[in-house]
This record gives sequence, C-alpha cells and structure tokens, in this order.
Amino acid sequence: MQMMSSEKPAEKVDFSLCPRFEQTFSFLGKKWNGLIIDVLLHEGPQRFKDLARKVPRCSDRVLVERLKELEVNGVIVRRTFPDNSLIEYELTTKGEEFKDVMAAVHAWSDKWSCPTEEDQK
Repeated sequence: MQMMSSEKPAEKVDFSLCPRFEQTFSFLGKKWNGLIIDVLLHEGPQRFKDLARKVPRCSDRVLVERLKELEVNGVIVRRTFPDNSLIEYELTTKGEEFKDVMAAVHAWSDKWSCPTEEDQK
C-alpha cells in the first residue's frame, strides 16, 4: 500500500550565477578593493599617501590601479582642490552602500576566520 504524501516535489533551483552577483563578487574579491573601501568607510576622505600608509602591503602602482577602478565603477570620487596641491579620495553614495556589507563581513570573519600567524605576533 502506497501512502499519498501532501508534500510538493522540491522545486529545481537554478544555481547559475546572476551576472550582477558575479560582477560584484569579482569586484569586491579583487585584492585590496575591500580594504580600500573599508578604510574610506571608517576614516572618511583620504589622500593617496594616507591610503598607502593604511594599506601598507599594497604597492603604490597597484593602489593607483585600484583607485582608478573604484572611480570608474562609481564607488569613489577623486577630488582635486583648486590649488591642485591636494587630492583626496572619497566614497560616493554608491560606495557608502557597502557599509552594511563590510560590517557583515567583519562580523563573519570575527566569528569564523582562523587567526593567522601574523595575528598571533
């Protein structure tokens, strides 16, 4: 005797990546982008030399590349002041939208990431 089940068959889920999701993770996963965004979220507008000091393992060449990429993607704005002696990088409204994402990443990593040898020094 076969019993009738009231359960519906499981719906098939499409796990192919949404192009926007894939693009976002590719962008955020690029080395230094997340850290640059995080510095600007916590410290506000920064000059290049200040960013370079706060992201010390990133070479100046790569930092310039990442800043250009973040600017092209509308995440930061490069502000030049009238006398051209001061240039600052600042998050746009789009960049500020990463605040909750970065807070969630910090919370997850605090809970689940294993300490590295550097952390233990």
